[in-house]
Amino acid sequence: MRILVTGAAGFIGFYTAKRLLAMGHQVVGLDNLNDYYDVTLKLARLEQLLPEENFRFVQLDLADREGMAALFANDTFDRVVHLAAQAGVRYSIDNPMAYLDSNLAGMLTILEGCRQQRVPHLVYASSSSVYGMNRKVPFSEGDAVDHPVSLYAATKKSNELMAHTYSHLYDLPTTGLRFFTVYGPMGRPDMAYFSFTRKILAGEPIDVFNHGKLSRDFTYIDDIVEGVVRVMEAIPQRDEGNDCATPDQSSAPYRLFNIGNHQPVELLTFIQTLEQALGVKAKLNMKPMQPGDVYTTFADTDNLQQAVGFSPDTSLATGLQRFADWYRGFYG
Repeated sequence: MRILVTGAAGFIGFYTAKRLLAMGHQVVGLDNLNDYYDVTLKLARLEQLLPEENFRFVQLDLADREGMAALFANDTFDRVVHLAAQAGVRYSIDNPMAYLDSNLAGMLTILEGCRQQRVPHLVYASSSSVYGMNRKVPFSEGDAVDHPVSLYAATKKSNELMAHTYSHLYDLPTTGLRFFTVYGPMGRPDMAYFSFTRKILAGEPIDVFNHGKLSRDFTYIDDIVEGVVRVMEAIPQRDEGNDCATPDQSSAPYRLFNIGNHQPVELLTFIQTLEQALGVKAKLNMKPMQPGDVYTTFADTDNLQQAVGFSPDTSLATGLQRFADWYRGFYG
């Protein structure tokens, strides 16, 4: 198949493109190469993709309406995997306008392109952050997600609503994937595990928010990609008999799935596991809860298992050891 992967120089986009190429697909990778984090890392990812015969890179901003329209007009895609976005919960507190173009206007250009071309299936990245301060755990796709606590989360919820509208109006099959705290080699430097590693190895203290009384459903990158490629083939169908009883149900060709390790880990346990992978003890700077943060994330992956026969299972110790080994090799 010929597949458009947006955010191809990003963390999840890079690994997804790499996997699709290994499967024999043709991949058009789109990225604007912005400087939200170290562009050197993005270029290092691209360096692994560019030599591939079936890979073509397009440097383009999602908010460029004319450029995006031209991309869809001049090419044909069997699938679109939309992973590009302005990421970061904390960044959205201080830089809210950055999320307007990338996450809202950008999603709309993708939806419009898919509609005009009648793409058979759009798979797009949502986020566990849409669950906000929900106290019922594990988080299930049928739970109400009406109380986001960051603008980033609000844009991801908006993406789901926008996708549903296009699925309903235009019979565009869409599947949203709520990713839970993705980590691994060549990951995002703005993520806690990445900055923790840098500071631990430099002998600097790390900030531990809410005095460590937080837990996260850490999900290894290979498990995320496995979920993406399997879901890509599970095209939603219209079901007029669906009574739309819960937020994830619809008569439209529209689905939502959690992709998480379904094993939340307390922050202090996570730090201990990272210390073991690095062989260095961390210095802890205990701090109160910060705005936009949530106390826990915990994925219910039963729907994913039933739909595509897969549920993430890479252990935190295995994943962090792989990350630590890569980090030392990449940064010396």
